Amino acid sequence: MTADISALDLEEAGAVLAAESARFASFGWMRGTSGNLSVVLSRDPLRLAVTASGHDKGELTPADVVLVDGGGAAVNGGKPSAEAELHARVAALTGAGAVVHVHTVASVAMGRREPGGIVFSDLEMLKGVGQPAHGVEVTLPVIANSQDMKVLGDRLEAARDPRMPAVVVAGHGLYVWGADPRQARHHTEVVEWLLELELSQR
Repeated sequence: MTADISALDLEEAGAVLAAESARFASFGWMRGTSGNLSVVLSRDPLRLAVTASGHDKGELTPADVVLVDGGGAAVNGGKPSAEAELHARVAALTGAGAVVHVHTVASVAMGRREPGGIVFSDLEMLKGVGQPAHGVEVTLPVIANSQDMKVLGDRLEAARDPRMPAVVVAGHGLYVWGADPRQARHHTEVVEWLLELELSQR
């Protein structure tokens, strides 16, 4: 491990991410080996624990995480998710302490229907992402997908709305973040609820 991050720190982060992954997998949001989660362990230098690549997200153990740097590269071996670089970019850009990426049907469907962004207003559930229930419109950005995480990160940075801790990646899924894994989970559940409501009304 690094000087400031011990093997125990990484294992504890792995236990948290395994529990969160199991919850999302139980909702059908991380089918197969899709999706990935991360938690920030250090800010300077930036270090994150990211779920390992190729694992069933409903069956993760505390050991199924990889420590990565601010560029998403493994620090001490292991194979992180292919999207670890984007997790690191989101953490650096937003100050988030945890990032969630899930592959939900509603996010993909609504991304296709509203490629310019999905607008929400007059909904009590907006309080769940820190916005008033009435009197404002909040847009969930939709960005084009790319296999190049630098390109995807640039698109996210250009499109993101500071009032909405999430973006939809078209044809791919949903990225959501929060101050810690618990808040990131709550934000994910709220944003997915909003997406499912919009989908059901159309």
